[in-house]
Amino acid sequence: MASDLETEVQAIDRSLLECSAEEVAVKWLQATDLPKEVYLHLAYYVPKIYCRGPNPAPQREDMLAQHVLLGPMEWYLCGEDPAFGFPKLEQANKPSHLCGRVFKVGEPTYSCRDCAVDPTCVLCMECFLGSIHREHRYRMTTSGGGGFCDCGDTEAWKESPYCQKHELNTAETAEEEDPLVHLSEDMIARAYNVFAIMFQYAVDILTWEKENELPPGLETVEKSDTYYCMLFNDEVHTYEQVIYTLQKAVNCTQKEAIGFATTVDRDGRRSVRYGDFQYCDQAKSVIVRNTSRQTKPLKVQVMHSSIVAHQSFGLKLLTWLGNVIGYSDGLRRILCQVGLQEGPDGENSSLVDKLMLSDSKLWKGARSVYHQLFMSSLLMDLKYKKLFAIRFARNYERLQSDYVKDDHDREFSIADLSVQIFTVPSLARMLITEENLMTTIIKTFMDHLRHRDIQGRFQFERYTALQAFKFRRVQNLILDLKYVLISKPADWTNDLRQKFLEGFDAFLELLKCMQGMDPISRQVGQHIEMEPEWEAAFTLQMKLAHVISMMQDWCALDEKVLIEAYKKCLTVLMQCHSGFTDGEQPIVLSICGHSVETIRYCVSQEKVSIHLPVSRLLAGLHVLLSKSEVAYKFPELLPLSELSPPLLIEHPLRCLVLCAQVHAGMWRRNGFSLVNQTGVSMMDPNHFLMIMLSRFELYQIFSTPDYGKRFNTENTNKDVVQQNNTLIEEMLYLIIMIVGERFSPGVGQVNATEEIKREIIHQLSIRPMAHSELVKALPEDENKETGMESVIEAVACFKKPGLTGRGLYELKPECTKDFNLYFYHFSRAEQSKAEEAQRKLKRQNREDTALPPPVLPPLSPLFASLINILQSDVMLCIMGTILQWAVEHNSYAWSESMLQRVLHLIGMALQEEKQHLENLNEENVVTFTFTQKISRPGEAPSNSPSILAMLETLQNAPHLEVHKDMIRWILKTFNAIKKLRESSSTSPVPETEGNIIEEGSRDQDKAERKRKAEIARLRREKIMAQMSEMQRHFIDENKELFQQTLEELATSTSRVLDNSSTVSDTKLTALGPKQTRVTERRQVVTCILCQEEQEVKVDNRAMVLAAFVQRSTVLSKNRNKVIQDPEKYDPLFMHPELSCGTHTGSCGHIMHAHCWQRYFDAVQAKEQRRQQRLRVHTSYDVENGEFLCPLCECLSNTVIPLLPPPRGLFNRLDFSDHPNLAQWIRTISQQIKALYILRDEETANNSCGNSEKMDELQLPKGFRPDFQPKSLYSESIKEMLTTFGTATYKVGLKVHPNEEDLRVPIMCWGSCAYTIQTIERILADEDKPLFGHLPCRQDDCLTSLTRFAAAHWTISSLSSVQGHFCRLFASLVPNEKSGNLPCILDIDMFHLLVSLVLSFPAIYCQDFSGVSLGTGDLHIFHLVTMAHIVQILLTSSTEENGMDQENPNGEEEVAVLTLYKFLCQHTGSALKEMSSGWHLCRSIKAGIMPFLRCSALFFHYLNGVPAPSEIQVTGASQFEHLCSYLSLPNNLICLFQENGKIMNTLVESWCSDNEVKRYLEGKRQAISYARDSNKLIDLPDDYSCLINQASNFSCPKSGGDKSRAPTLCLVCGTMLCSQSYCCQTELEGEDVGACTAHTYVCGSGVGIFLRVRECQVLFLAGKTKGCFYAPPYLDDYGETDQGLRRGNPLHLCKERFKKIQKLWQQHSITEEIGHAQEANQTLVGIDWQHL
Repeated sequence: MASDLETEVQAIDRSLLECSAEEVAVKWLQATDLPKEVYLHLAYYVPKIYCRGPNPAPQREDMLAQHVLLGPMEWYLCGEDPAFGFPKLEQANKPSHLCGRVFKVGEPTYSCRDCAVDPTCVLCMECFLGSIHREHRYRMTTSGGGGFCDCGDTEAWKESPYCQKHELNTAETAEEEDPLVHLSEDMIARAYNVFAIMFQYAVDILTWEKENELPPGLETVEKSDTYYCMLFNDEVHTYEQVIYTLQKAVNCTQKEAIGFATTVDRDGRRSVRYGDFQYCDQAKSVIVRNTSRQTKPLKVQVMHSSIVAHQSFGLKLLTWLGNVIGYSDGLRRILCQVGLQEGPDGENSSLVDKLMLSDSKLWKGARSVYHQLFMSSLLMDLKYKKLFAIRFARNYERLQSDYVKDDHDREFSIADLSVQIFTVPSLARMLITEENLMTTIIKTFMDHLRHRDIQGRFQFERYTALQAFKFRRVQNLILDLKYVLISKPADWTNDLRQKFLEGFDAFLELLKCMQGMDPISRQVGQHIEMEPEWEAAFTLQMKLAHVISMMQDWCALDEKVLIEAYKKCLTVLMQCHSGFTDGEQPIVLSICGHSVETIRYCVSQEKVSIHLPVSRLLAGLHVLLSKSEVAYKFPELLPLSELSPPLLIEHPLRCLVLCAQVHAGMWRRNGFSLVNQTGVSMMDPNHFLMIMLSRFELYQIFSTPDYGKRFNTENTNKDVVQQNNTLIEEMLYLIIMIVGERFSPGVGQVNATEEIKREIIHQLSIRPMAHSELVKALPEDENKETGMESVIEAVACFKKPGLTGRGLYELKPECTKDFNLYFYHFSRAEQSKAEEAQRKLKRQNREDTALPPPVLPPLSPLFASLINILQSDVMLCIMGTILQWAVEHNSYAWSESMLQRVLHLIGMALQEEKQHLENLNEENVVTFTFTQKISRPGEAPSNSPSILAMLETLQNAPHLEVHKDMIRWILKTFNAIKKLRESSSTSPVPETEGNIIEEGSRDQDKAERKRKAEIARLRREKIMAQMSEMQRHFIDENKELFQQTLEELATSTSRVLDNSSTVSDTKLTALGPKQTRVTERRQVVTCILCQEEQEVKVDNRAMVLAAFVQRSTVLSKNRNKVIQDPEKYDPLFMHPELSCGTHTGSCGHIMHAHCWQRYFDAVQAKEQRRQQRLRVHTSYDVENGEFLCPLCECLSNTVIPLLPPPRGLFNRLDFSDHPNLAQWIRTISQQIKALYILRDEETANNSCGNSEKMDELQLPKGFRPDFQPKSLYSESIKEMLTTFGTATYKVGLKVHPNEEDLRVPIMCWGSCAYTIQTIERILADEDKPLFGHLPCRQDDCLTSLTRFAAAHWTISSLSSVQGHFCRLFASLVPNEKSGNLPCILDIDMFHLLVSLVLSFPAIYCQDFSGVSLGTGDLHIFHLVTMAHIVQILLTSSTEENGMDQENPNGEEEVAVLTLYKFLCQHTGSALKEMSSGWHLCRSIKAGIMPFLRCSALFFHYLNGVPAPSEIQVTGASQFEHLCSYLSLPNNLICLFQENGKIMNTLVESWCSDNEVKRYLEGKRQAISYARDSNKLIDLPDDYSCLINQASNFSCPKSGGDKSRAPTLCLVCGTMLCSQSYCCQTELEGEDVGACTAHTYVCGSGVGIFLRVRECQVLFLAGKTKGCFYAPPYLDDYGETDQGLRRGNPLHLCKERFKKIQKLWQQHSITEEIGHAQEANQTLVGIDWQHL
């Protein structure tokens, strides 16, 4: 069967390949009926090429389609070979000055905040980097795909619209010429023909709705029974639902189902089955049945394969058209003409219309293809852009209702093109005037919100999920309205005026439906709950707020429009109020001889609404009248006389009262102070205040004398008292706002910057803030700008951030005088915080803590009457009443904040009067006489004292401590004004000298207070001095006692003091027979679990340190090396690449072994219980032996036992001489040989039992191979040695634990060596000295680790450790049994040294010849050092440069050269010739330094010899001091000379290795020394480079598709496609995402990534652990921008990046994740393995 299939495919291909494009084109050129010919060709060939089987084969299809289908068209179009035709067209074409690059998903886009007309104007990266805007304040975002670059569009930029590249193209096209002039006549005709037929074909086939027959002209003769079951995308079902359903329906594997689902999500559709009709139909019914339970079912169609084939080709055609028109503007113009030509059916029959109107029926892939084509054709040709805009506007209503019903997201809808059209100012204006666009948008909007109540207001009740979905969609219309209004017209035509006002009418209709919607009636004291219908109305109001303000901005630009709009708005408001007075009886209120008529209305019992957009709009327009001075120029045109202020304020006042009653936060009040100011500025202040008292239901309290007293005595309900107090406070607050909020241009004489300054000052009065917090707190305009940058420098200072935290702005001290406690954007909490902060500041500066009201700017004339409220009789009555209550404070119910507000109001009035007096000119009379009014006592019947008198009484009232300063400030200001008045009434003389007595007495009072404070301070200081003196005496007298405690302290901690008194003056030597003897201090430690102290001794119970062992590639020079089979791998020799090591770290906390065991068992038991209950991960994995240190919660997975220094235990007396290297090597070799023979003997004995060999065996003197040493350690210590050894083995090799395995000791030695190497590298990178700078936890860890590794052989099998030693030794001193060992280039010498030194005691314990252990150490060390020198010389790549003049060849240099020549000789002179010994010396010193530093650390921790003080500082002569500490000669080559004979033999054997020869011949690589430290990759300074890199990165698995979450590995620089199904792989039987899989390859399970689109650092460790970490990129304000929400330019902060690098180098990533997950439980729930 298979062979038939293949021949069939070949046969098809042959017939297709023989088809010649040129011949077909010639045939077409001669055809009379071209469309018919072309259709016949397509009908025959398309089904033969596309859709030939169940799986698409895009490469083959594209190749054939190009050859058979598109080829002839290109020939036909060019009239010659397209390979020559197209380039000719391109040359003739003038390059465009528009960029027009269409953005891919995730590509960076840039907008300039200084020059862009609105935020939708963006540049692509290339244009941005070549433009002047990179010097400006730009904003960077990542594109969602689909928009295009606006470079070259003069309407999008206020200045410099061109980048350097497009600027060159502007000069030539000065006059608008027709692009068709570059094409020949018949070329134009041919292009028309091809484009018309092809575009028509593509549109027909894509919008074709039948599933089983083709459009006319495309039917084929024989019809096969092949169908596709086609699954379509929707935004309702989740990935999981689709995958599950597919597995059931077409029984595929999960992998295949994931593939299908991914394609459906990306392209919008995918065939999931191929076969005959019935077979496909069955799959369809299963899918529909399975998905129709919860929501509407998935859309599935069974389509004939030929239809699918034609549709695939239709998409290919549209892409082809897009490419062809790129060659020439002329072709683009022709395609636009073809697309917009009206068809035979009149309206909406052009191809473009057809596509647009069937948009919501098309699938995702088809939509994006034709949207791209529209962008590259219609929107790039200015003439046709206009025509297209008109078509778009005419179909606007239909397109929008399609979109609302459609279930695809906005970006896949044609409606999304509105942003490309409406934001072009000239197009927007044209559409408003010609197509009445504003009205269209608003009407469409109104049509979608059909629910109204009886009064015709919107009603959002029974708000279902579907409605909510639609409502969210409808809100996009508001966005479109914003786009249209964004750019404001400079010059108005009559048409524009008329159409704008028509739009304004429509808008008022909309607002009218909102005025008073959702009225609520409530019981007082109940809070408003959040209800869905409430939410909808509110969203609407919030969304429209910007539109209202933009409408006002348009009105402000033209006086006629403003006046008309004002009148219209007023009329509408009157209509809203018309049903207003019915049934509400008028009543008359009177206080202080004033009376006013109003209606009876009680907010707490009747309905009230908070949605009053019409009132807001009118208030806004009223302010504009004032600001633009229209009110003064044309008073006759304005219906100001018709205004009925009581009606204007009625609703807003009710709303505010509601807010007061419900106490609902402050922010809802914002706009309303304006609304009220507008009304109040036209009323008698007394009348206003009375109506207000009545609405606040407080009229009674203030109009009846002694009402309050009655209130208090009747023991009324506490709640009612409380409520009344709150209402009085709220009412006073409202008055403060109405009089004091003047910072809107038009109300007060201010400009916009002063308004923003004030906002910033008040925000920063609360606390210093970061830039982003400030931006959030400030009101934004429609362009998302707050205007903050322009003024921030004037009011605040910026403080840069440190390694963590962010930069903060602090308020400049001189701005505090502008602080207003009752600022109207403060919420309650903010107000009290600000008050607290400001008082604290004043106390620090030793000032009065009063917070007087600031001096306000004057009101503009239209609002000037507002200040009369302050001196109106009713106001004075209210103030007097409240002060009266405060004076007789026991008999009334009143509150302090009420008093505080009254004092604030009095202060405001005094400030006003002072301003008036100071700005007085000749003819003006001061009408503001507040001071006189408050000095007058009350009228006859009550004879209450004057306000002034009451204040003076209150000044000394004990219960008002807090307000004293304020009252004092008021009295002081009062006196100042009085003096001003006197001076201005007589003659303008400067202030009189004579102080008023009152003031004098007050100053005396102050001085007295100051003096007392000073005395108190001196007394305090004196007492403190006496106390510290006494302490000192006590310590001096009891010196011995203190000394003792200090010593005890020293012994009780686990630290061993470095310089103990015995060895201070001698030369310190770390190893060898001359090793400095150290008296071992007692080490007493405390268990953190049971708090008992215990000494660390060999036979005591074990004490342990919590430790964490992990595999590590931090030092790796080759990350790609993978251990194929860990069970068989032999880790004895570490390769110098250090491809993967085992690192041990510890937090340094000590426990008893048995306490730890108990603790760990408890953790395990708890974990089992928890898993049954909750089934979520914890931050540690108990099954892997992990736990958190009980003290510091540091992640640990094992424990290290604490031991006394192990070398002292095995060191027997040395009574023989110290043998030299050659003798020692000989002895050891003999011992090794003896062991080998004995071992062979044993195996032989077991088999046949002869003993001939025994005779040859001559045992070296004193060697007793049958001796078995006894372990000195207690059982519990032995058990812990096993525990830690097994843990290291398990983690290091990734195998199951097995304590018997021979590789356990090797892994322990390896971990010791690797950990020392990493710590040495960290110290070297930070330029820190080797000793004295390690934190105590690392120091303790290294001590314990080294001692453990040195003691581990005592619990392993002796023969296996001896075997390891023999093989290790043989790598340097070969013997006949050595077998296959790595060559000298492939051994890491420090690992070798550690393993040799630590395994040597296993042989030494059987040697009773009297040679000391130190001798062996020293010889091993010298031997390895020499091998390392040879390694360095063989791999050194030093170039000779003429730098050796400074140092002629001394003896050291000569010795090196001799050695080098010797090497040359034995390597067959493959080494380079070197004449300069100086260079060689230098490279040896540099190369061996890390090895020496590591060795010094190792022997220091092994033998406990303190480091000499010279190594504890960084200095030039480190090398010499290290050599002396390690008993090496300063000239290392002496080692070779002293042991000439034996070394020659050894060096010869090292050099003769085959691998060495291969390396020198260049056939293989080797590591050269010193190895560089690994660093994280270099990151670019500018973050946008990374975004760009990521946007060019496509997912490696899903054929060139852009990755959604590109993630950069910071260790190796690989870009990965994270968090998506496409790149999941299987790892140890689990599906994991790309990042997790990468950590196992690159970081042995640990990874550091940067998620480029989120600008977020990701730490991963294993499959269940991960956390997010702050990125190293900061904006200019010192803040990170995770999620790139703010879009400020980001730059690399080197310090923060170093911090991340240090975490990595110190192996603290896992620990960091552990802490993060413990601190934040939400991190635990994330499936990290899917990232």
